[in-house]
Amino acid sequence: MAYYDFLNIVFAPILKLPLLAAIIIISLLFTAINLFITKFFSDQPKIKRIREESDKLRADMKELRKDSSKTELVQKKMMEMNKLAMEQMRMSFKPMIISSIPFLLLLIPWMNSAFSYESVHPQQAFTVTATFAKGIDGNAAITAPDEIKVTGNKTKKIENGMVTWTLKGEEGTHALEFNYDTEKQYKEVLITDSKKYILPEKLIKNSPFTSLKINNNKLVVLPVGYKDWFGWLGTYILLSIAFALAMRKIFKIY
Repeated sequence: MAYYDFLNIVFAPILKLPLLAAIIIISLLFTAINLFITKFFSDQPKIKRIREESDKLRADMKELRKDSSKTELVQKKMMEMNKLAMEQMRMSFKPMIISSIPFLLLLIPWMNSAFSYESVHPQQAFTVTATFAKGIDGNAAITAPDEIKVTGNKTKKIENGMVTWTLKGEEGTHALEFNYDTEKQYKEVLITDSKKYILPEKLIKNSPFTSLKINNNKLVVLPVGYKDWFGWLGTYILLSIAFALAMRKIFKIY
């Protein structure tokens, strides 16, 4: 997409940094933007008053619950608290929409395209897998340009609904052709020393093929947790929460 290329240019200096450093900077930047939007598109003094009133009501209710004869008064204060909570939610809705739409529609897809997988490097062996619909059997073949070398047979038997080939090649964007019977499908692979890749998987409908996938290695930003919990998204969420908590206190955003 064109805006992917635009963001790649805008964030080019950041993309050259180590992966964790790049995600820290992007997380800090967009957390600051979100808080700026919250501060200037909501009535902060009013929200502060609502929170103070809610805290006072909560303290009053704690004391009133000690006296079983004041149940009706507790319920009344609880209704007041719910009313204040709804008002605060309503006031927070506008800045949340303004900040979340660009994030969900632009930032997350772009980060997924930049930080999910390792690049395929020149002359580095990589695999590509073709997956087929249920009941498809026989042989499938791959055809690669001259710059790509296929290790082993180009034509292979479909086993367990899939075929995997091993390849390596020169730098550049290359189109791979996959053949089954009279059906042809294509998938591009980017080979580069830069931190770039084409999204590995192509899903296919109404065809004997169901998907074509370049098996790039997944990027793990923080090597802790289970599987890829701390890939770019998990790391971004953790950092955003930490930055938001700290910056809300520093800039007195309620």
